[in-house]
Amino acid sequence: RIRPGIYFADDPAFKGQQRELVAQDYVYALKRFYDPANKSPAHSSLEEEGIVGLQALRDEALAAKKPFNYDREVEGLKAIDRNTIRFSLEEPRPRLLESMAGSDLVGAVAREVVEFYGDKIDAHPVGTGPFRLKSWRRSSEIVLERNPHYREVLYDAEPAADDKPGQSMLARFKGRRLPMVDEVRVSIIEESQPMWLAFLNGQVDALATNAGRVPPEFLAQAMPGGKLAPYLAKRGIQGTRTLNPDSGLAFFNMEDPVVGGYTPAKIALRRAIALAYDVSVEINQIRRGGTPAQSPVVPHTVGYDTQFKSEMGEYSPVRAKALLDTYGYTDRNGDGWRELPDGKPLVLEMGTQPDQLTRKFDELWKKNMAAVGIQVRFKPAQWPENLKTARAGKMMFWMLGSSAASPDGQGALGRLYGPQSGSQNLARFKLAAFDRIYERMREIPDGPEREQLFLAAKRLAVTYMPYKHTAHRTEADMLQPWVAGYRRPLFWQEWWHLVDIDLAKKPAP
Repeated sequence: RIRPGIYFADDPAFKGQQRELVAQDYVYALKRFYDPANKSPAHSSLEEEGIVGLQALRDEALAAKKPFNYDREVEGLKAIDRNTIRFSLEEPRPRLLESMAGSDLVGAVAREVVEFYGDKIDAHPVGTGPFRLKSWRRSSEIVLERNPHYREVLYDAEPAADDKPGQSMLARFKGRRLPMVDEVRVSIIEESQPMWLAFLNGQVDALATNAGRVPPEFLAQAMPGGKLAPYLAKRGIQGTRTLNPDSGLAFFNMEDPVVGGYTPAKIALRRAIALAYDVSVEINQIRRGGTPAQSPVVPHTVGYDTQFKSEMGEYSPVRAKALLDTYGYTDRNGDGWRELPDGKPLVLEMGTQPDQLTRKFDELWKKNMAAVGIQVRFKPAQWPENLKTARAGKMMFWMLGSSAASPDGQGALGRLYGPQSGSQNLARFKLAAFDRIYERMREIPDGPEREQLFLAAKRLAVTYMPYKHTAHRTEADMLQPWVAGYRRPLFWQEWWHLVDIDLAKKPAP
């Protein structure tokens, strides 16, 4: 049910009328994920919920090569009155509400806005949230301003474990209407040094959450030993470190003729590459914090077990060499590099990006692979281009990262689920035994049976090694003295509406 009296921000698409949020807006928004024209990367995840009739509507559009029929009502997704949506599913989904709570799926979209802006819709987000878009200079700055029609939401929260008596954020802000700031400016700074200098000079209020956290290369001087440096503490700067529900990972294209495949020799190659990579260097010298990943499942999610240890988190060049030797990956011509069992060159082609941080990862991969006799050839491109190439199945090997969207660990296992190949499943891993486990996990509630299925899924992920998960990152957030109320959100990055600026502490521009 949708609470009456929630309104979209003003926009020319509404022709001067105030537009109330209704159930049909969610129906339309969810259908947009199924429209083939939108090429939504979230479609495969939503499809797993099994909403009756939606996939058939998509299949019909694809088969007929006609526009998606938004006006066709489907049994599984109905606005049964102005403020009520009814979902009907093909199978049990105990965590449906969790899925719908993710802000990538729950956002309502007014159809008239999409039709008004057409293919320029990405530059005109119109929602019901606490802020609205004021300006956007691509690759430079996004400015959001308070939405004057935002519904009445008052600050309310559970006290944090480290709150001192009488000094909790709840005690300070309880009853304040949200948002508490009038404007948010998001500065897009790609390189680490200017980002860090902008913060030190007071030009930036916060380096916070995954996208804008303290750059790893400055952590040693900002938070030595995990504690705020004295020179920053004297200025009243706030600093925290958090183990994220995320993972660094490198995927192998399972359809690639060199690293792909399910034969013992191909599995041995992937496992050898994984064993040859020194995660401790990544954690201590590049990321400046984290814990080795033992499986795809990440901290703070159901299915994560601190006691689970596996080959995924092991570094052993000796074992790597033994595996390569056993399965015929040897140096046949004496040039110092191993060849494939058929005598052809063994070259690991790795996607990469032209930035300073990525270059450090590239150097580590090159050094570690050279130590076991494997050549690496890097193929640089911008990150969005690499993602496009990876989804098309045209990339052999690439390192990236991923964060959990909800407290359930099954989302991370979606990267190994066969039907998600080409979207979440960048490795294009397809194993019937894994798919059966994954599908059973979707249907049952949390409990002992599901815990055992998590364990079985993790073991298959380690055995076949379509991904080398490296580290769960421990990242640092840093805020100026005048920022109050910040708590790092574990899932998503929504916090701007929960903080305030103490203008008495902030220097005049």
